[in-house]
Formats: sequence, C-alpha cells, structure tokens
Amino acid sequence: MADSSRSSRTINFVHQDEIWKAHLGLEKNSADVWPNKWGFLTEVYKEFERDCSELKQSCPMGFPCSPTEKPVHVIASPPVPPTSQAVIGWRSSRPDMKLEKFVTLRHGRRSFHQELGWSLESCV
Repeated sequence: MADSSRSSRTINFVHQDEIWKAHLGLEKNSADVWPNKWGFLTEVYKEFERDCSELKQSCPMGFPCSPTEKPVHVIASPPVPPTSQAVIGWRSSRPDMKLEKFVTLRHGRRSFHQELGWSLESCV
C-alpha cells in the first residue's frame, strides 16, 4: 500500500526547469516584439503628457479648466439606507435627485390592435 504522507505526484526538476526556460523565452520574445506592435502608444502618451502640462500651466492655481462659465452646484447625498433592499432607487426617490429632470415617462394602456383598427379575433 502506498504511503499516504508522500505526494502522489512526483517532482521532475528537469521538466520544471524546461518549463521555466520556455516561460522566460516567451517573455523575452514578447519584450522584443512589443515596440514594433505597441510602440506607438509611447509617443501618444508623451503627447498627452505635453498637452496636460500646457493645460495645467494655463489654468489658475492648477485647477482643471471647465468649459462652463457657471459653477456646478452639488447637493449633499442622503444617508445610505440600512438594508440592501432599500438601496434600490434610494437616490431617485427624492424629488430633487430624480433621473428624469425634464420629462416624465408615461406609458399608458394602449392596444396594438386598436391602433391598427383590427379586431381582437383577427390575431387568435
């Protein structure tokens, strides 16, 4: 009977070393190929950093410039509900935090048959 303290899988150090060498070879190959495939991203990032530094210098006190002239008024959020069931819709239930600010969506009861002028028996 087999000893239960021994692992049922034998360790082959040579095989593990070959796997590690293959892994390192793939990693080195990927590092060599990366500039040809994705090197353009480094130039784009440098342009982005240059544009950001120009914007930071042009804005007062390092704040990001906003295209709007009027400041945005942010109201305080209501307290988080104590139960997970109450979390659903807890912000939009307040009138000042509704998602539909300008239009109330209403879908009344209407019949497709009546709109087309068909009788109910025609679709049975």
